[in-house]
Amino acid sequence: YIMSKTKNPFSGLGIALVTPFDAEGNIDYAALADIVEFQIAGGIDFFCILGTTAETPTLTKKERKEVFDFAVKQIAGRVPVLVGLSNNCTAALVEDLKNFEYQGADAILSAVPFYNKPTQEGIYQHFKAAAQVSPLPLVLYNVPGRTGRNLEADTTIRLANDFDNIIAIKEASGKIDQIRDILKRKPADFAVISGDDSLTIDIIPDGCVGIISVIGNALPKMYGDLIHYAMKGQMEQAQAIQAKLLKMYDLMFVEGSPCGVKALMEQMHLLRNTMRLPIVPVTDKTYKEIAVEYKKIMGV
Repeated sequence: YIMSKTKNPFSGLGIALVTPFDAEGNIDYAALADIVEFQIAGGIDFFCILGTTAETPTLTKKERKEVFDFAVKQIAGRVPVLVGLSNNCTAALVEDLKNFEYQGADAILSAVPFYNKPTQEGIYQHFKAAAQVSPLPLVLYNVPGRTGRNLEADTTIRLANDFDNIIAIKEASGKIDQIRDILKRKPADFAVISGDDSLTIDIIPDGCVGIISVIGNALPKMYGDLIHYAMKGQMEQAQAIQAKLLKMYDLMFVEGSPCGVKALMEQMHLLRNTMRLPIVPVTDKTYKEIAVEYKKIMGV
């Protein structure tokens, strides 16, 4: 694939890659290698490394770099790579972008500043400052459930029109009308990527190009089939898979993420069900419900 300002390589099924830990809470690199291979064998289209699902806030700066370098080496150029780099201090983000150290990434995913609750103008100025120094194309990340602020459609469109190197948005607002509004008004070369596993099928017909997925960590082939069917307009096949996954989508997030998907992945022998505080494993009740649902999905 060729990266250019007018081409967004992040379409289809993208994986918001988890970070596996061992019993002591250290990064389990053997498991990480296996997970990357499992995803690629499952036919995924790209990776998002150091996103929310990676428990990035609880990784040290050194660990982030090590996880990234290890994953990129394992991926070995087989699919495009997006790296998460966010900060609620604009000056600190600018500094990180100027000293960018994630070689092997194709673009940067950057979230709306969290906790300080800027206005739309503040959000615009934050991303403007980032776009002016970024060494790679930027993908905006709107996730108001985590940041406390919604990146409104008007602001997204304004950023998309004003900066050539802002190439896409990961939209995880859950606001279908807002997402459709962006899809209607966006520049032709600006992409909208879903950030919500359960909603993606509803917005692909409107022009959404794919998903950065949580559930795809565990079910890359099955969830990838759903996305690829939908993108080819084969909605009946996509809906059939969607119906099977509805309950599992809820279970992935009922106690927060990534503890839901890690519980499922442990049951699949892909990693150990270990998180870093303040994230804790799901309750026994949810763990059992995930096990029951997984068997149902697999028809066992």
